Amino acid sequence: MNAETRITGTWAQTGTQPRIAIIGAGMSGIAAVVKLRKAGYTDLTVYEKTDRVGGTWRENTYPGLSCDVASPWYSFSFALNPNWTHRYSYGPEIQAYMEEVARDFGVTDIVRFNTGITDAVYEGPQWRLTTSRGQQEVFDIVLTATGILHQPMYPDIEGLDSFAGNCFHTARWDHSVTLEGKRVGVIGTGSTAAQIVGAITDKAGEMYVFQRTPQWMAPLPQKRYSWAWRAALRLLPFLRKKAYDFHMRLMVDNFAAATVGDKAKQAGIQKACLQNIEDNVPDPELRRKLTPDYQAACKRLIFCSDFYPAISRPNAHLITEHIERVTPEGVQTSDGEIHKLDVLVLATGFDPGAFVLPTRVSGENGVDLQTCWDGAPRAHRAVSVPGFPNFWMLEGPTGPVGNLSLITVTENQLDYVISMLDRMRQDGLAAIAPKAEAFQAYNQAMGEAIQGTIWVTGGCNSWYIDKTGTPNLYPWMPTQYLEEMQNPDFSEFRLMRDIEVRPELADASAG
Repeated sequence: MNAETRITGTWAQTGTQPRIAIIGAGMSGIAAVVKLRKAGYTDLTVYEKTDRVGGTWRENTYPGLSCDVASPWYSFSFALNPNWTHRYSYGPEIQAYMEEVARDFGVTDIVRFNTGITDAVYEGPQWRLTTSRGQQEVFDIVLTATGILHQPMYPDIEGLDSFAGNCFHTARWDHSVTLEGKRVGVIGTGSTAAQIVGAITDKAGEMYVFQRTPQWMAPLPQKRYSWAWRAALRLLPFLRKKAYDFHMRLMVDNFAAATVGDKAKQAGIQKACLQNIEDNVPDPELRRKLTPDYQAACKRLIFCSDFYPAISRPNAHLITEHIERVTPEGVQTSDGEIHKLDVLVLATGFDPGAFVLPTRVSGENGVDLQTCWDGAPRAHRAVSVPGFPNFWMLEGPTGPVGNLSLITVTENQLDYVISMLDRMRQDGLAAIAPKAEAFQAYNQAMGEAIQGTIWVTGGCNSWYIDKTGTPNLYPWMPTQYLEEMQNPDFSEFRLMRDIEVRPELADASAG
């Protein structure tokens, strides 16, 4: 081996800026640029597969779209928004906020729009990325900000392609289709379906909701903020921080505690959900069909005040018979009836195991990330995977999600990643990756702890559950996770100084 085949002048060893690739320009990608720059890392390139920032709030534009996390908490800590019009913001306002923050902090300027990443190959200690345009570039660090739910799931129903009317997934809403007076069918009863049904039933001629499993719903305590309150927030920034902290504490101390073992708080949520359906569904037979047989919060809890009144309207029909097939006229159920439709909406969710996939990611010795995960994605502290050095994920597998602000989670994960970069610079490291034994111990502990949570004991089958039959979630209080992100344990990582690399990669780095 000649001298050029061993890296002795990586960014951390020469004191230069690392080239950092950020995949995705949604909420996480925006936060990554702002926080990395603040920490002194400025050689950043953001790849975005579409033509705008915003992520899920750009992709989803369906009627009734809103956030189930209170607006003051669903905000970047570095850009607390005094102008939210509602306690729980609607989609267009959140998208506008994302675009404003990206513009104000100079994020938009470094985004390569309409340029996705198809392949990421580790060529130690760097990564070679291939874009959807066929270009290749080399980076020192790769940071994925692709989000959790971004690949729509289409139902495997016989004859779906034969439907003669308009048919689309909720994440691909066709706004050219008029719903007024139409016979509209919605397959699914998750949070997206609940919002849509609540928003359009009074416009539709007939509404048919095809329910496989009933969902628990808690009322959404929506409120329109007054002009005076928003003016006070603009004048007194400390009020924004107080509101942020209040709503965070409210959800963590109550809802999060209920999911990970506080039986009294779980019973309180169950009682509130039962009271909600009792108060808002007058028909006892309909109420029976809408009442789940599992415990509240076993699935992601739906906060919605519009669904029950909507499904109780005379033009609304809850169909609980199994769907046999889709015909050109509509949906045929197991009782032989064909429910004739003009519009069919697929509220069937997203692939919860995709994360950075379908980008092909190859780590050390050509190990493929998708093969590694094999339908059960796992990560070390939700941000890294053994065998994939200098590769970090925001909102990766086994992180705290549920009814929490992912902005807060992401910002703390970024602090963790920045600590790793700082350690690389301090010690002149070429690469860093979690140890296999640390990864295994961490995930084993999570697998044991998850057994005591409502996600296992509640008796439901949710999208949290992966191929192993285990919920892919953080089983402890989210505050513990945030503390872990602020206090990294470097003994869990391989800290590598010398990495063999092909000469052409060293040349690319020098260039």
